[in-house]
Amino acid sequence: MSTYILRRLSAMLPVLFGVSVLAFSIVHLIPGDPALILAGMEASETQVARVRQELGLDRPLYVQYASYVTRALRGDLGRSIHSRQAVSVAIRECFPATLQLTLASLLIAGTIGLVAGVVSAVKRYSLFDHLTMFGALAGISMPVFWIGMLLIWGFSLRLEWFPTGGRAETVWSAAGLRSLVLPALTLAGASVAMIARLTRSTMLEVLRQDFITTARAKGLGERLIVFRHALANALIPVTTFMGLEFGVLLGGAVVTEQIFSWPGMGRLVVEAIGSRDYPIIQGCILFSAILFVLINLLVDLIYGVLDPRIRYE
Repeated sequence: MSTYILRRLSAMLPVLFGVSVLAFSIVHLIPGDPALILAGMEASETQVARVRQELGLDRPLYVQYASYVTRALRGDLGRSIHSRQAVSVAIRECFPATLQLTLASLLIAGTIGLVAGVVSAVKRYSLFDHLTMFGALAGISMPVFWIGMLLIWGFSLRLEWFPTGGRAETVWSAAGLRSLVLPALTLAGASVAMIARLTRSTMLEVLRQDFITTARAKGLGERLIVFRHALANALIPVTTFMGLEFGVLLGGAVVTEQIFSWPGMGRLVVEAIGSRDYPIIQGCILFSAILFVLINLLVDLIYGVLDPRIRYE
């Protein structure tokens, strides 16, 4: 197991190297001079040159990149151009909100999607199956911002059950959970649909296997066959998707966080792009990439738990 983990971590190094190069290149590819932005549009050439020297933008590119990587390995992702706050501190303040939103949405998507997919496979071509697949198609087709607006209109403005936006200071209080419901449902919309469709198709394939026929011939109960034998074998592709989706949701909650004024990393990146705060953008890209590759490694290790036949040599 340890050898496998080390081998996978070594295989991730080229990916992280490529991401670091792309993140570093943002400063030089996006139009605009960060030194001029920091010094102010009315600053003189001398002031701009001094700021450029402080940022190290007057040095050769390979020197700048080496310095960037060295500082990143120490956990130093630079400082915001505007607020002068350390990027690592800004990410540390915003990441818990994004993680909370992502975990809640994945829990909702996994629970509803798995149950709907299993029942649809067992009751194939029934009314429930048709309604579930229609709902899955609608969930995939509707944009995230439209789902969010519908939920706000229905549950906040009409019924007044949940707040229209914001995040309560006390996360696990009643107010905190109420503020979490609508953003989590919005973010989970497309994931529920994909998990339901994937679970249904995988379950249908497993239910046709010979060992399921043998289990039925031995007189095992249908519920035991479905949940202990069929579902256990159908979970591997679903787990793969959920692991990848977790990484996607962590880095892709931008629209949801904007709609509900959720103080997470997505909103931080949008504000940084609007103000051309390059260190914030670079730090968030690099941090998200590291999380994504680690989540992929975790998903691979979970395979061995779901299927004992899988061994890591």
